Amino acid sequence: MKFKIKTSLRGAALSENMKVSVILAHPDKNSFNHAIAYSAIKALKEKDHEVIFHDLYAEEFDPVGPCEELEKDAELPADIELYCKEISTSEGIIIVHPNWWGQPPAILKGWVDRVIRPGVAFKFLEGDMGDGVPVGLMKARAAVVFNTSNTPVERELKVFGDPLETLWKNCVFGLCGVNVFHREMFNIIVTSTLEQRQLWLKNVEHTVAKYFPKQHEG
Repeated sequence: MKFKIKTSLRGAALSENMKVSVILAHPDKNSFNHAIAYSAIKALKEKDHEVIFHDLYAEEFDPVGPCEELEKDAELPADIELYCKEISTSEGIIIVHPNWWGQPPAILKGWVDRVIRPGVAFKFLEGDMGDGVPVGLMKARAAVVFNTSNTPVERELKVFGDPLETLWKNCVFGLCGVNVFHREMFNIIVTSTLEQRQLWLKNVEHTVAKYFPKQHEG
């Protein structure tokens, strides 16, 4: 099942409206990740942006891609084709997920594998057999990633090296041509208070408004 949330323009010119994809990956509908996603959507709607929202678990996204999909010009299932079309035309991208073993949940990794694909998000130059540096194709002007964690910041940086920063900034969005990138980690979730979470959600709204303003505000 696919959810779309589209804003009303409320008299704003179309040129001031951005198309922003919000991708959520957490199985618990009552999770703080869901609250983050909804706060991000609220902030986008307040700026009159068009929002395409995908809750991967609610949609039962299949993260396992068949071998036939590996080729650049492969014939894709209709749902994957739609995901690809949406992400390739989005002017902004917001990803929300927990830090699980220094990685995104498997369902989100599968989404990257199947959707952030050659010909959609990047391409290799003529004569490049795939061993060079690809050229990014994404239209997005900015990408923002919100993560949750139960690991203290100092330990995350000193012991683990913050692998999610490298993954999203360099391996995904940087490679695919999205030069404006921002990521925030909210921790520690398990011991956080209601007041702390409310402040975090206000911060989410502020961050989204900053990176996805109306054009005449930017």
